[in-house]
Amino acid sequence: MEIPEKLLEYRFHIIFALALPLTIVSIVHVAPSFVPVLAYFWPLFLSTALFLFAVIFFGRTSVKGIDVHGDDKAVEGLIDYVAGQPEHSVESFKSE
Repeated sequence: MEIPEKLLEYRFHIIFALALPLTIVSIVHVAPSFVPVLAYFWPLFLSTALFLFAVIFFGRTSVKGIDVHGDDKAVEGLIDYVAGQPEHSVESFKSE
């Protein structure tokens, strides 16, 4: 009687140990090989690679340090307007 009790104690381990290899074998036999998948998705892989190359290229060659000292007030006013707390009244813009 000792063996069936041990089997019941480890029943989930035994089920998992049998199910895992069956799952792996069925996936290997049912899934397509790598070559047809690559043949089907090569335009997507190519366009993604070109896009990433363009992002890296333009990221390294673009101008990084633009001085905007004169536009600080305009930027602060725009941020205040977007935040919903304009510091200036509407009449001040109409007088310009």
